Amino acid sequence: MPQITVQATMAAPLEAVWRAWTNPADILQWNAANDDWHTTQAEVDLRVGGRFRSRMEAKDGSMGFDFEGTYTEVQPLHRLVAEFGGRMLSVEFVPGPAGVTVRETFDAEDVFPLEQQRQGWQNILDRFAAHVLRAQAAGAGG
Repeated sequence: MPQITVQATMAAPLEAVWRAWTNPADILQWNAANDDWHTTQAEVDLRVGGRFRSRMEAKDGSMGFDFEGTYTEVQPLHRLVAEFGGRMLSVEFVPGPAGVTVRETFDAEDVFPLEQQRQGWQNILDRFAAHVLRAQAAGAGG
């Protein structure tokens, strides 16, 4: 099964990046590939064997789906590994001079073209990075 990797770097503290990734209230703010979609529910049980679930829906109500899986590795502030639908996902949080890089590597599925999958996941990750930066700016201004 081919794997796809996407990543984004944001100038924010590691703790803030981790929190935005693992906090359901934050997930509701960023977890969509474009403005036509949104996440209406998010649950995170952040432990090995714990489950995560996000309900994504088209804003026009035409369709929706659940994205869910089970954590197989949890290294706080460093790495998450999960199984979802028979596929694997690894998320790394890598501090560096430009900020924190979030790198996702996942098993591709066989329904949609690889580039379409890569672009969709990259779009979500870019929205995540924008959310983190907005939260940082709001915190700095308050």
